[in-house]
Amino acid sequence: MLADRSRRQNITPMATGGIARLACAFAEDKGIDVEPILRSSRLSRKQISHPQIRLEVRNQIKFLALVAETVGDDFLGFHLSQDYDLREMGFLYYVTASADTLGDALLRCARYSSVVNEGLRLTLRKTSKHIGVGFEYEGVPRRFEQHQIEFLVGTVMRACRQITNRNLTAERVSFSHWRKTAPELKKFFGCDIRFGADADVVMFPSPIQDIVVASRDPYLNSLLIQYYEEALARRKAHQSALSVNVENAISVLMPHGKARMSEVARELGISPRTLARRLSSEGLTFASMLQTLRYDLAKRHLADEDLSISKIAWLLGYQDISSFTNAFKRWTGKPPAAVRKGLQ
Repeated sequence: MLADRSRRQNITPMATGGIARLACAFAEDKGIDVEPILRSSRLSRKQISHPQIRLEVRNQIKFLALVAETVGDDFLGFHLSQDYDLREMGFLYYVTASADTLGDALLRCARYSSVVNEGLRLTLRKTSKHIGVGFEYEGVPRRFEQHQIEFLVGTVMRACRQITNRNLTAERVSFSHWRKTAPELKKFFGCDIRFGADADVVMFPSPIQDIVVASRDPYLNSLLIQYYEEALARRKAHQSALSVNVENAISVLMPHGKARMSEVARELGISPRTLARRLSSEGLTFASMLQTLRYDLAKRHLADEDLSISKIAWLLGYQDISSFTNAFKRWTGKPPAAVRKGLQ
């Protein structure tokens, strides 16, 4: 499966664009002129104004980041997930809200989410003690994204509560992006939040899967399942570009010091030799991708004053500060502390 997903395809992941439209309305309510932000994100007013027009996922992600920066809200995605009518999700909401049990609803959400956003693959995760949803980016870089994923995880939590009429709490929530402790998110989910984790996941105690959905409707659910199955059948599998999958795998492995070609190849389900050959066909090498990603992330992390230099070194997979400092000097000619001082 992972090997199939790593095949290079000239396909641009698209989404219905609901999150971008919510962000646009939010910014305009604040009196902000969104036209420059739309242009910078390669979006148009026509795309935003017509819900039937699908947007490129990359452009949606960039738009969310620029709106967050403009309004000064570093938790924009999470805040947007709190205020909108969940019925705006369209058929995806109704296929979950008409399921028999919450376990069935989570299964429907995971199976049919790609119809709404091709840049994400949701998976139902079950163990003997837990059930939940995992979120995996496909065809778009995960490294700098935080607003879309926090919106989606917040929406899943709200939906679980709404369709069961219960004030459910999660047992575990993790995000692969880094940020300092977020008390607001901890209060909402009812558990500690882990950032810089291996995966984006929201998990619940296993017994919640048997909770009956208050709005269950077997007739509506059957019709919507038929609709979605036909939609999936019409779509070709949208595999992401190899380079993006490699980058996303590196991002997860770096903090553990495992960002090696052999480990990434194993994650993608191919041999190191095949990985090297396919990267070469795109004019890339694994070493150059690792260095570029480390440099880009280093600049991003240095702008966060809550991250110590030693923590940044760990996040980038270096064994100690001196190794990171020497690498950073080769990239920029300056030590990381000096660059951080210049950003203040």
